[in-house]
Amino acid sequence: MFFISNAYAQSNPLEALGGGGGFLGQYGFLILMFVAMYFLMIRPQQKRAKEQKAMMEALAKGNEVVTAGGVLGKITKISDLYITLEISSGAELVVQKNSITMVLPNGTLKSV
Repeated sequence: MFFISNAYAQSNPLEALGGGGGFLGQYGFLILMFVAMYFLMIRPQQKRAKEQKAMMEALAKGNEVVTAGGVLGKITKISDLYITLEISSGAELVVQKNSITMVLPNGTLKSV
């Protein structure tokens, strides 16, 4: 009886390191990472999508545009899903409306 030492339960190892103090201590890093992801990835993507949608709605006949494939042309017809581009005199190309990536200033095609 005198030779056996008393056994005690170990304390929480996180408390020994100085952390683990409640909900904020345990999930604070996870919350911080989500906030950082929101401001660095999600919010700029939503802004870009909003700008793309506004550009699609503002397309008009006569605009000079660039497609996702790099084709430059002037809009001759617009429907709900498709746009007809005049890529050279007499040559027309039908593309999907969402493939338009950029609207060029008027007169750009003459300088190319």
